[in-house]
Amino acid sequence: MNIDGWTQTMGSGPLLGIAAAAIAVLLFLIIKLRVHAFLALVLVSLATAFASGIPANSIVDTLTSGFGSTLASVALLVGLGAMLGRLLEVSGGAQSLTDALLSRFGERRAPMALGIASLIFGFPIFFDAGLVVMLPIVFAVARRLGGGVLRYGLPTAGAFSVMHIFVPPHPGPVAASGLLGADVGLVLALALVVAIPTWYLTSYLYGLWAGKRIVLPVPELLNGGAPVEQDENPPRARTVISLLLLPLLLIFANTGLNTAGEAGWANPEAGWFQVARTLGATPVALLITVFVATYVLGTRRGRGQDVIEKLLDSALGPVCAIILITGAGGMFGGVLQASGIGDALSDVMSDIGMPVIVAAYVIAAVIRIAQGSATVALTTAAGLVQPVVLGQDFNSVQLAALVLALAAGSVTAGHVNDSGFWLVGRFFGMDVKTTLKTWTVMQTTIGLMGFAIASLLFVVA
Repeated sequence: MNIDGWTQTMGSGPLLGIAAAAIAVLLFLIIKLRVHAFLALVLVSLATAFASGIPANSIVDTLTSGFGSTLASVALLVGLGAMLGRLLEVSGGAQSLTDALLSRFGERRAPMALGIASLIFGFPIFFDAGLVVMLPIVFAVARRLGGGVLRYGLPTAGAFSVMHIFVPPHPGPVAASGLLGADVGLVLALALVVAIPTWYLTSYLYGLWAGKRIVLPVPELLNGGAPVEQDENPPRARTVISLLLLPLLLIFANTGLNTAGEAGWANPEAGWFQVARTLGATPVALLITVFVATYVLGTRRGRGQDVIEKLLDSALGPVCAIILITGAGGMFGGVLQASGIGDALSDVMSDIGMPVIVAAYVIAAVIRIAQGSATVALTTAAGLVQPVVLGQDFNSVQLAALVLALAAGSVTAGHVNDSGFWLVGRFFGMDVKTTLKTWTVMQTTIGLMGFAIASLLFVVA
């Protein structure tokens, strides 16, 4: 946001000092004082605006502009994704899909089957919710086949992790895409290129290796019973797969049409072209999928409209905090941009010669390690590098690769200040030392490999 009639007069040194102090205060508020991340981000954004000299009569507009522009791209996707995930969860789709994969892959490849089910199921569902839904299945398989819980649990948890951090419509990559001006559809396509091989090496193969060396008993928690409200007669696996593929196909069609228009293969001004592109836009694709899912998983299976309404409404409450925190992260990034702090960082980076994609990964990783939340780290780091990115002429693939590099940094080295660390450790019956040896190591390798693939995409684009 440019502020009419105002020019920043501070030098790079003071501006970067303000930025460093702002981040330090933000981390102190969240980690030490346990202030809610949303409140901390709003407060620090306000203080940073004053400290950097933004005119007082423009501060509120600067804050709301950054907040609103981020929510414009995030709120719809997160809300619709949560609704779709809730419908699939309650209908028993996870159980049906996993049973089919076990039947196809066989018991010897049960970790692979569980991991693939989690990759598919992780498209619309957040990490925490997806893991909790799958854990009864993981525990039931581990009891039946033996070998300890980590052999099956780490590939499953890793699958939800890579999908949550790299793949839209999850809030982190969506917010970063909006801040950097990257095409969400292209980010989604390239995110799958990053996420799938990353999961295979860092979560599946590593999970098998760690599971042999650390054999833990299956916890009694979540003993495999059917989740509350779930249908006793779940939908077929192919129905679940079709529903999850529908938004992907629509979004990929949108990306293909963009390419065709730019190459001159189709007329971008044609009415059919514009309509098709609109239907393939990510929010519209998810909206269509939610309506299809309400019929296929709800109305057609005998659920009344009042029940469906309550199910969809129950999906929105848990994601409100995520949406608000993401918007507040965009607010902080907007202040950094409007104040000239981002431009100062760009100048310093140019002087030291650090490639922008390396800086993106490093900044996100540092924030992640310091405060724990991958979403906050990704959104805040995207705001910091936004002026650098917008000041250079990157093509669409490079912009998407930068989003993925930020995502890779934001997942690196999850430890005791990360809620996912405790969630995984508690559910799998691990102490802190074992969780650090397994989950933290796996998260770090996910980040490093994701960054390596994103860098390769950036270089060859």
